[in-house]
Amino acid sequence: MNDASLTVSGSAGPVLGAERVRAMDTLRGVAVLGILLMNILAFAYPFAASFDPTVAGGVTGANLWIWAVNTALFEGKMRAIFSMLFGAGMLVLTSRLEERGLGAHAADIYYRRLLWLFAFGLIHAYVIWWGDILFFYSVLGLFLFPFRRLSARSLIVAGVVLLLIGAGRSLSSAIELNAIKAAAHAADVAAAGGRLLSDDQKAAQKAWKDRVEGARPRPDDLKRETDAYRGTYASAFRQRVGFLVPGHPNWLYNFFIYDIGGMMILGIGLMKLGVFTARLSYRDYALLAIVGYGVGVPMASLAVSRDISSGFDPATVALGSTLHAIARLPVALGHVAVVMLVCKAGVLRWITSPLAAVGQTAFSGYILTSLICTTIFYGYGFGQFGYLQRYQLYLIVLGVWLFLLVASPLWLARFRFGPLEWAWRSLTYVQRQPMRLSQSVPGPVAAL
Repeated sequence: MNDASLTVSGSAGPVLGAERVRAMDTLRGVAVLGILLMNILAFAYPFAASFDPTVAGGVTGANLWIWAVNTALFEGKMRAIFSMLFGAGMLVLTSRLEERGLGAHAADIYYRRLLWLFAFGLIHAYVIWWGDILFFYSVLGLFLFPFRRLSARSLIVAGVVLLLIGAGRSLSSAIELNAIKAAAHAADVAAAGGRLLSDDQKAAQKAWKDRVEGARPRPDDLKRETDAYRGTYASAFRQRVGFLVPGHPNWLYNFFIYDIGGMMILGIGLMKLGVFTARLSYRDYALLAIVGYGVGVPMASLAVSRDISSGFDPATVALGSTLHAIARLPVALGHVAVVMLVCKAGVLRWITSPLAAVGQTAFSGYILTSLICTTIFYGYGFGQFGYLQRYQLYLIVLGVWLFLLVASPLWLARFRFGPLEWAWRSLTYVQRQPMRLSQSVPGPVAAL
């Protein structure tokens, strides 16, 4: 949701018309729509269902197949694309400002945008929906500015290192959990053979039992969360606040600093190489797609198949999480390559044009999706929280997609920005921006 913002030379303002990178808008549109494939679970079910499919939604028949395909091909991959584009957008924004002689004002504008995004993120998270990602983008984005000067190679290495640190932490936890499981299993075998268990063996059994129980939500907690979201706005608000106050710092420091942070830095490097602008050769994009899918899809598919065959055993799922953490980047790059190939070839304009419109109004579309889905699922709306099966949720996803694909181009036929994009830019540049296409563009902003 971060793009360049300039008007005439020596002045600052939102990016207009031909200055936009159309391929980036299209890719951003794909990411915005794709994110709903996973977010719909967080709208419709208790929090634990986003990670444990046995909690809600069904894990047989069509429900299981949908979970498997979603997890292997899209879970975390759309967020990865969006995070990379955020980093790329920072580079585009600051580079265009600096090229026009604004110098230090580039930092001023960039950080002002982030501080307003921070405010929007908190409002979205606490007032509308707990699954907000803008808060984390704004916080981690604060550290991006100095990276713009690094070479593409250094940025890519730094981004991959951060991602590997995150995967390494996941692997360490998985190894520990599997060791506990193995010790408990050995104790169970000994007990079955009639042998007297040592204190260590009994401790291993208890430790494994505790970890299994801890990995799955307690019925009382699920009921409390379900009742809160099926209830009034006040009950849903209290549930969100109690969840987010400890959740925000926990997710930031233990997960997103590696996940989102690594992808943002990587995105800056890939932008310097021209990956997101459809300017590489057909051969380069085809190779990226083949390698990305060839490496990532088998890894993600292996993790999914092991999870299913184990009955979603916590130790197996933990190892699978590490595979998914590694597979996310290559699969995401495979998706990027396919979109860039389509944009470069100039084909399928019937879908790439509306996707670009969705990407250009990504901020508004993201918040609007939250308003639509919370209205459908929460008690102060239609109260469908926890009732629908997994396959039924994707009929809602399809409906939201179609709405955004139709509404976004219609809006942009009359207006320069989405409504929230307009508010964000007006606040950033401390000047009311022209909303309608018929309005003239303001001159230089003296304060900037």
